[in-house]
Amino acid sequence: MSSMTTFPTLSSLNNVLYFQAALGVLANIFLLVFYTFIILFHRPKPMDLISCQLTFIHTMLLLTGGVVWVTDIFESLNIDNDIKCKATFYITRVMRGLSICITCLLSVFQAVTISPSTSFLANFKLKLKKYIIHGFFYIWSLTLSFNSNLIIYVGGFTNVSETNQMKVTKSCSLFPTNYIIRVLVLTVTTSRDVFLVAVMLTTSAYMVIILFRHQRQCQHLHSLSRPRSSPEKKATQTILLLVTFFVVMYWVDFIISSTAVLLWMYDPVILSVQKFVMNVYPTITPLVQISSDNRIINMLKNIRSKYHQIL
Repeated sequence: MSSMTTFPTLSSLNNVLYFQAALGVLANIFLLVFYTFIILFHRPKPMDLISCQLTFIHTMLLLTGGVVWVTDIFESLNIDNDIKCKATFYITRVMRGLSICITCLLSVFQAVTISPSTSFLANFKLKLKKYIIHGFFYIWSLTLSFNSNLIIYVGGFTNVSETNQMKVTKSCSLFPTNYIIRVLVLTVTTSRDVFLVAVMLTTSAYMVIILFRHQRQCQHLHSLSRPRSSPEKKATQTILLLVTFFVVMYWVDFIISSTAVLLWMYDPVILSVQKFVMNVYPTITPLVQISSDNRIINMLKNIRSKYHQIL
């Protein structure tokens, strides 16, 4: 791709990234404030705790994942470029790992919640609610340690051609490593992600079966369908939608990043496309959650009615 074509395309993609990040950050911060209020002043459900974690993770992912925000801020600070790059990439990868883990936990928890009392999963309902905080601790601990290798392989770009660095931003790069080590790290990461995605797809399929059976029972018992769906059904449909978004966007991101690492080549336009794909899920998730949570909808309706009364 010629430089004459690359620069306008790259500039347009960066503008899209800024808009996407701004929309996602605002939606996630709104949702984070809402869940924090629920946790502090009401009796939160376990699902609220999981959603609050996911919202915080997505806020951090959007602020650091695109690097466009953090790089601009860090450039004005008197901090060594190597430290800035290591911190930014480490936080990004940790948040990405936490996103897939917490999304998986969200899917598993909802599958257990809606499972019939006669099913095997029903035995875990009380245990999941009781040990949810322990689960958060183990997920965070394992993810923080799992991505610690990035501290070694990422640093500031030194502009020395013979080091064969792979430049991924204007000031950060991946240092060259043995091909076998790259394949090994990629294999371990892929194994973890494939396992979690498989769990999400399995629980999603289970939830679809449960919803289908529930719908057939309702049609059998009532000649007319119910005017409103149950909260459990609505929550399950929301999670199924989120899981679908995540799986599709994750694998597109994975194909781009793994190919770039194995071939040791990153085109600036491809990197921007990858950032956009990576940020789709954390941007869409809060919008879906806001539009499907009756508590938020009722709160916004009350605010709107009070605003009209004042006017």
